[in-house]
Amino acid sequence: MVWIVGFRIAGETVYIPDLSALTQGAVSRLISEGRVVGKVVIHRSLIQILEYHASKGRVIGYTGLEEVKRLREHSDSGTIGLEITGERLKGPITDEEQVVNEVNAVVREYAYSVNGVLITGSELQYQVAKAMGVQVILVRDREQGRLGFERFFTENTMSIHLKEGVAPVAKVGRPGEWRFTRLGDKPLTRQEIEEMANEIIEATRSRSDAFIEIDRAGSTIVQLGSYRIVITRPPLSDGWEITAVRPLKKLRLEDYNLPEELVKRLNERAEGILIAGAPGMGKTTFAQALAEYYMRMNKVVKTVESPRDMMLPPDITQYSKHYADIGELHDILLLSRPDYTVFDEMRTDEDFKLFADLRLAGIGMIGVVHATSPIDAVQRFIGRVELGMIPSIIDTVIFIRNGQVDKVYEVKMTVKLPTGLREAELSRPVVEVRDFLTGELEYEIYTFGEQTVVVPVKKLKGKHPTHEKVIEELGKLMPEADIRFENDAIVVSITRSDLRKYNKKIKRLRKIEEKYNLPIRVRIEE
Repeated sequence: MVWIVGFRIAGETVYIPDLSALTQGAVSRLISEGRVVGKVVIHRSLIQILEYHASKGRVIGYTGLEEVKRLREHSDSGTIGLEITGERLKGPITDEEQVVNEVNAVVREYAYSVNGVLITGSELQYQVAKAMGVQVILVRDREQGRLGFERFFTENTMSIHLKEGVAPVAKVGRPGEWRFTRLGDKPLTRQEIEEMANEIIEATRSRSDAFIEIDRAGSTIVQLGSYRIVITRPPLSDGWEITAVRPLKKLRLEDYNLPEELVKRLNERAEGILIAGAPGMGKTTFAQALAEYYMRMNKVVKTVESPRDMMLPPDITQYSKHYADIGELHDILLLSRPDYTVFDEMRTDEDFKLFADLRLAGIGMIGVVHATSPIDAVQRFIGRVELGMIPSIIDTVIFIRNGQVDKVYEVKMTVKLPTGLREAELSRPVVEVRDFLTGELEYEIYTFGEQTVVVPVKKLKGKHPTHEKVIEELGKLMPEADIRFENDAIVVSITRSDLRKYNKKIKRLRKIEEKYNLPIRVRIEE
């Protein structure tokens, strides 16, 4: 449904649409509502522009050409008369924005010369046409500022999934606790999906909070306010599809109720932070809260995003990875000297290389990666950087599950005999991954031959038959002692009164230690 600014001309009237009217599908809607009758004239330069965009795989080209096809169908059925007139543009298209302005001016002049009615969806075109005395129809949504796809969103809707030939569905709830909800029984038509896609694309031209982040043959990714929108079309997909995602709630770091030790680490020591989690678990929301937290601490914070979907205050500059190459971003961030840089959605080798380069240059880095477990986030760096460099690049891993901090790892480098190995000469540099809150060693990463291995130490402990054998042998030697396996060693606890009784036997502990190549410690208890 549309509303019209301007007046309607009775009788045989010539209507001349501009580029915005065609790409929004406005003319066919006006015809269907009976508001446009008579003759519709399309300037050839518009067809040329639409063909150019379609050849580049852009949604605006395909949707505009679909509108021309619909007008041809109306003409064939006798609803209107359709005429293609005017000359094509001369020379190659180099400056797209300048060419579009030129074509709109040509169409406006043509409408003036034939005393026709200009149809436009552009506020600027409408104002210029009125100033020239051109009869003009301005087509807008009935609800200003609200686009067609937004009607599917409710207060607790996380995302909507719209596809031609399929009834619309949505994810309703919150991260980790959502359900698929069918929003109707009537399948959406291709025309409905195309019209919503047109509205989205047009909105990016007039809204300061909207960007076309990626525009490829078959897909377009748009950031529109708080909405991250993915539009796909044939031949990439088997039909037109729109997926729109938005954050349900904006949180402050204080809302996560983090342990005091973790807050202290974020304040004082953590400068190579990885935020990991499965898709839709709230990683970006936490990164956003952390970025604002550092900003409130009077730190200079910048972000690298693709798309730019973080909702941040203007104090934080947001860079798009798709409008600059990695080298340019590298230079900008080094020269502008931010205290912290948030790198959202790290996926490619270039992303990890940029993260590592900036971190080694002394910039505090916060990276967001997809991972199904906390250790997977660390493994994303294996093979991309040297093993010994990982603790210098990453010192803290924060795993998000169901919108909350589920696990925190501390990453350190040491030289030791890896857990489970017996020969002392096998000592080597080992990357230790410990639970930050308990200090418990959970994983060891080291090279073994030509392979880099990630060993789950927690599972290794208690399952190694050597540990049980040593404990059994010590139990026979010192039956009254308390013998346990703790922190990669056998701990023998005896009272001070029993020390004299076991004094001679303690010497035998060293022989057992050498025999099994397993540390044995004696603890004296009062």
